[in-house]
Amino acid sequence: MKFVLSTSFSSVADLTALAPVADDTGWHAMSFSDHVVHPQEISTPYPYTEDGSRRWPAFTDWPDPWVVIGALAAITTRLRFTNNIFVLPMRNPFLVAKAISTAALISNNRVTPAFGVGWSEDEFGLMQQEFRSRGRRMDEMLEILRLLWSGEWVEFQGEYYQFPPLEMNPPPPGRIPIWIGGISEPAMKRAARLADGWVTDLQTSAEIINCLGRILAWRSDYGRQGEFDVMATPSDAWDIDGYRRLQDAGVTHILTMPWAFYHGDTDQLEHKLDGVRRFADEVIAPMA
Repeated sequence: MKFVLSTSFSSVADLTALAPVADDTGWHAMSFSDHVVHPQEISTPYPYTEDGSRRWPAFTDWPDPWVVIGALAAITTRLRFTNNIFVLPMRNPFLVAKAISTAALISNNRVTPAFGVGWSEDEFGLMQQEFRSRGRRMDEMLEILRLLWSGEWVEFQGEYYQFPPLEMNPPPPGRIPIWIGGISEPAMKRAARLADGWVTDLQTSAEIINCLGRILAWRSDYGRQGEFDVMATPSDAWDIDGYRRLQDAGVTHILTMPWAFYHGDTDQLEHKLDGVRRFADEVIAPMA
């Protein structure tokens, strides 16, 4: 089992202190959430709470993930970087491909982008991207990213994107794995059909195992074989026994915010650093 440090809702100023400690204490990766803006009022209910309200308050830090990853890659040597989740169809595919390939180069290929279709129609409008077609556009974007990352002459003729032969360089130093996040049936089928891994939402262990079983069945239907990563955020597993049950079911990564176990909901850097170290000693090292 590998452990990923969630930085959601953390102050950006703390990230350069947290990353080297995570790098030194056995954490596998660091993960970053994604919002460009926080509208005061939203027209689309947040889909992961019962009342449709967002899980975070206004004025929460939402740094650009790829700028942060580039900076933290320069002060770490082993730690990988991923997302929970980067909203791909809210962006231009050429700019995303360039940002991720640059981050892969700077980090010596320590990036695993994790994409989702997003939920906020308000943000899509502000980014001048069509909301209703976001799933179908993302399918094309995934193909485009892999073409552009080849560093060769490539062209594409799809329903939403078309371009003549072109090349994007420099390419990443190796293959970039792609994960897909989401717990809707279309999202899980997309992960089974097109991705190297799947990212859950905050779910119970039973819900995670049930969803994973469905995804693996779809992968078999699509004729896909080989390793498949699963980064889970369990709401009811907080110890080695709980994590091992998920591992036995096929979960490969646990995404967690360790300071919450020791200090509650805190934004104090010393509490975060203590949580990162203690969790590494009490959970990561024994499970290794």
